[in-house]
Amino acid sequence: MDVVPNPPPADQSVRQSAKRTVELFGSDYLMATPSTFGDGSIGLSYRRKAEYEDVKELPKSLAEKQAKAAAARTKRPKISSQGQDRQGGSSQALVKSTAAGPSSAESQSKSLIARPSATPQQRPDWHPPWKLMRVISGHLGWVRALAVEPNNEWFASGAGDRTIKIWNLATGSLRLTLTGHISTVRGLAVSPRHPYLFSCGEDKMVKCWDLEANKVIRHYHGHLSGVYTLALHPKLDVLVTGGRDGVARGTVADVKCQEADPQIITGSLDSTVRLWDLAAGKTMGVLTHHKKGVRSLAIHPKEFTFASASTGSIKQWKCPEGAFMQNFEGQNAVINSIAVNEDNVLFSGGDNGSMSFWDWKTGHRFQSLDTTAQPGSLDAEAGIMSATFDRTGLRLIVGEADKTIKVWKPDDEATPESHPLDWKPTLGRQRY
Repeated sequence: MDVVPNPPPADQSVRQSAKRTVELFGSDYLMATPSTFGDGSIGLSYRRKAEYEDVKELPKSLAEKQAKAAAARTKRPKISSQGQDRQGGSSQALVKSTAAGPSSAESQSKSLIARPSATPQQRPDWHPPWKLMRVISGHLGWVRALAVEPNNEWFASGAGDRTIKIWNLATGSLRLTLTGHISTVRGLAVSPRHPYLFSCGEDKMVKCWDLEANKVIRHYHGHLSGVYTLALHPKLDVLVTGGRDGVARGTVADVKCQEADPQIITGSLDSTVRLWDLAAGKTMGVLTHHKKGVRSLAIHPKEFTFASASTGSIKQWKCPEGAFMQNFEGQNAVINSIAVNEDNVLFSGGDNGSMSFWDWKTGHRFQSLDTTAQPGSLDAEAGIMSATFDRTGLRLIVGEADKTIKVWKPDDEATPESHPLDWKPTLGRQRY
């Protein structure tokens, strides 16, 4: 009967195993000066060898460029300790800083990323504050869609009561009620070339109304779920719709059309903004800066810029490539609707009833207030569901959760002296 000796302690076995590993693989993977990298482990050394074995030497062109830069630095003339610099300052400080370490130019040449320096913000333009002009009642549900006709004489509203109502813009009186949808009306658009009104809703329907006969003359089939938004191309007879059947890319919450590329811009609840080539029928670019679903878009009527809004975030972009310009920061709410006019006033409305007015050029919020739910409504019904400026930009039409439509206008009596600009420059850079 063989006697099995007592096994060595576990820690001793581990040490012996590690020693054998070093003897077997250390010559291949351990570097001569592991302290340079802060860690002498075999695992880290192996990863260095495996990943950077083929790039130990710089490419020839880059190596030559670095050699020329180093040679130029060594040939740089020394500054006399008794001399003065061009601006009259003593050069001793320069000599001292050079002795202490590399110059700022050298540090910058070694930096991989050149970070832009913070610059003061541009002073925003003064805008008069906006005030409530009229409250229009008539709908029996949330007012989810608004559209102003090209001649600026009337506007249409669509709501959760499944109706579309036509209102006189000057007086606020009801001119017509259109029925036909069997669920909430979510999108409206008035044709600039034909007497047509287009509507879409959560009933999967897209309808074309003849405003001379006040009836539906055409249905557009194809959506498999609720249709949340639609837009007309300004020059072509093209209608663009978006909704819940956005396939894997998420529900399309808003769509805008413009004459130049990108001709179609969409905002989706998957947190992306997409720029579309209408002729090719494919995406030109995807903007992924938002962290929450994008619920509203606004195209500037004169500039080649647009804005997108999600929860607590409004971002401004430049067309056609979608270059980020700036953030509009300060409204902590689910922003359901934004609109911009020719006077560079951006409006944003939240589902908590918060309203903000911004300077389009600088992102400065010059007015913020909360809407008031109408008597008989719950406080929870103080929410902005839709908004648009009229054709002049001097009237703001807002559809709300208290079933009313509110019309706002600039305060004609306000002046820069009576309502001074409340603004201070900051040095912070805009975040993405």
